[in-house]
Parts: sequence; structure tokens; C-alpha cells
Amino acid sequence: MGFKCGIIGLPNVGKSTLFNALTKSQIPAENFPFCTIDPNIGKVPLPDKRLNEINKIVNSKKIIPASLDLVDIAGLVKGASNGEGLGNSFLSNIREMSALAHVVRCFDDENITHVDGSINPARDVDVINLELIMADLESVEKRILRCEKLLKTNDKDNKNNYEILKLIKSKLEAGKLINLKEFNDDELKIVKNFQLLSSKPTFYIANINESKESIVNLNILKEVASKLSSFVIPTSVKIEQEISMLNEDEKKEYLELMDMEEPVLNKIIFEGYKMLGLETFFTAGPNEIRAWTIKNGSLAPNAAGVIHTDFERGFIKAEVIDYDDFIACSGELGAKEKGKLRLEGKEYIVKDGDIVHFKFNV
Repeated sequence: MGFKCGIIGLPNVGKSTLFNALTKSQIPAENFPFCTIDPNIGKVPLPDKRLNEINKIVNSKKIIPASLDLVDIAGLVKGASNGEGLGNSFLSNIREMSALAHVVRCFDDENITHVDGSINPARDVDVINLELIMADLESVEKRILRCEKLLKTNDKDNKNNYEILKLIKSKLEAGKLINLKEFNDDELKIVKNFQLLSSKPTFYIANINESKESIVNLNILKEVASKLSSFVIPTSVKIEQEISMLNEDEKKEYLELMDMEEPVLNKIIFEGYKMLGLETFFTAGPNEIRAWTIKNGSLAPNAAGVIHTDFERGFIKAEVIDYDDFIACSGELGAKEKGKLRLEGKEYIVKDGDIVHFKFNV
């Protein structure tokens, strides 16, 4: 469906190592700025225990999880909006993302250089956010000039664009990121067309170790994220990569030893998924159990179209069973007997975890 979560941050903060761990890739992750130049893209399966629970009942030949496109983007430096570092290339890569995972270094290590010479999470976040803001400000000012030339035409759409652009400009000039939640539905349709870098939904990944300084820096980052209406996932990226290289038995043993239910990587994938406004429904049969990705609030025909356009075009109805009912009733037959299988029409909003069989005719 083209949903992409970009991993961003300054050089040498652990972005490429995190990408390797998430995607089980082996891209370069060296101790020098701009080790990553072209963005690396990996398709990451979404860990979902529900698939295995469904399979205990269905005993299918194949299980296919939902997935998310993860993109490792080159490190950004101060002045990127003016072409410093990889500058415009970096910013254009961000523009294509649906959401961002911002990796921030919270540990000190004399063997790993920091582009600004010291560890300071608040400063590092500000550096990147300011570059996004400055790049947007330049873009918005150009759009305003184009709108001004057309004001005499009294074109209603142009006037609406102009007023919203002026509002956005004032926020950017005040050094603020653009929060899409502050706009009503009509305004939002206009704002999304501007593809503002500073409006991308973002969460933060604190790359930590066990030192006291690292914990202090983590708390600083949490305060920064809270002010930005975001949140932080702390993890040791190096350890997570080591876990990702273990086989399933070794991984289980390690997690039990560390008193962890699952790798932090799973949480990172889930948060990226949620931040993109996505959810999952399932189809289940003897040949295949599959998780499908849809946007929150998708109607049944739209969800059917994710499987095949013919399903949407010829949609008749959907047979739906809640996940909890499917498990409690030991599958479709038990759900039918207990009245838990529902027939839903075109106005039904598919919910996360629904197990669906679509009826269609083309």
C-alpha cells in the first residue's frame, strides 16, 4: 500500500544498525558520517501473535504476516536545508515518508564520533527539527508568492490556500513543527497537498547503554518528546541487533534471561504501524492465513480492494467474525453455531483483528 516509515537522525547515532536489526539486513553501519548515502529500503513483517493463535484452529499451509516498508535515510546535519551534508537529497527522501522514527544517541563512547563533538539529545532533536522547519518555510514562501499573483482572480481555492499558507508560515517562523491535528477536515485536505516535512508523525528511539549518563540523557529526551506531543522508546540498538541474529530458540532463551516478553524491535515496528494510522484484518483458510493492512476507518469494500480490485468493484457483502469470538468459538463453524458470524454491507467499518470472508461478483 506504499506506507513507509523512515529512520532519521544525525550521523553515527545507530540508524543503520537499527535498520539491520529490524530487517535482518547487512547494510554498512560504519563509524563515519554519511556511511549511508542512498536510502536503504526493507520490508519488515509485523510481529502478530494472533496469526499463530488462528493457525492453531485452522492449521493452514502458510502464514503471511502484514508488513511495513522501513527506510534507512542518510544522516542529517546542521545546514542541510542550505545544502550541507547530503542536504536536499536527505530532505527529499523524508518527503516521501508517511511517518518517521527519529533515532537519538543517548550514550557516550569515545570510539564512536559525534558530529557535534558531544552528547546532547535536546540539541540533536532541535538540529533536525529546525532543518525540517527551514526547508518547509522556503517551500511555503514560494507557494505564497504564487498564490498572491492569483488573488485578483478571486479564485476561492486559491484564497483558501493562501490563508492556510500564511498560518503555516507564522508557525514555522516561530520555530514550531506543524501539527496536523490542529486543522479541521477541510483544512487538512489542503495542508496534506503541501507535503510538509515538519508535519510528519514522529516518534523517538533513544539509543542507550547502562551508564548513568545514558539514563540522564534518556530522561532529557523524554521531556523533549513530551513537549512535541510524542513519545520515546528506549533501547540498546547494538543489543537489539545481536538478538535479531539469534535463532528462535536462542532468542527465546535470551529474552527469558533478560525478563523480556519480546524484543524492543517488535514495539518499534508496532509503534510505526500505529503512527501511520494502520490496522490489520485477517483472512483464514486451509491454504493460507494472511494479515492485511488497511487504514483506520476503512469501509468493507475498501478493505476488500486491498486483496484485489475485483473484490472492491464487485463487493456484495462480508462475513465477519471478531478475533476474540473466532478463538473462543474454535473457528468459523463454532462462531456460526453461536451466532458470532455477522453479515456486513458496504457501510461496515472493518476493525482491527476482524476475520473476514468477502462475497463479490464481477
